[in-house]
Amino acid sequence: MNSITSERSWLFDPDLLKLVHQCRRLIQSEFGVKLHYDEANLEQHLAEYASKTRSRQLIHTWNALKQRVPELNAAEGEPSQVLRTYRGQPIRAGRRERQTEKSEEEPRPKKRIYRGQVVG
Repeated sequence: MNSITSERSWLFDPDLLKLVHQCRRLIQSEFGVKLHYDEANLEQHLAEYASKTRSRQLIHTWNALKQRVPELNAAEGEPSQVLRTYRGQPIRAGRRERQTEKSEEEPRPKKRIYRGQVVG
């Protein structure tokens, strides 16, 4: 706990704490994820959700926080290599993506069905 406290001494500033609280609130309303102040990688989660968001307010708040706390620029690393996400959760491949994956495999013959019976 001492190492986390020393790393996050900037959270004792009330103005910065308000910015972090606003980021957490916006993330919870958009993604449905509640971040806690005592999480080991809070900064990384904030950066990750700020990079995924469509909310201009969250982007603006995160950028204001990064300008005031230089250590947060290091927390913003490479975004995760998930192709598509919805509210922070990975989603399965779309219909077109599945079709391209199947087309690379061997083609399957199409079955014709008429009134519940396979024809031809």
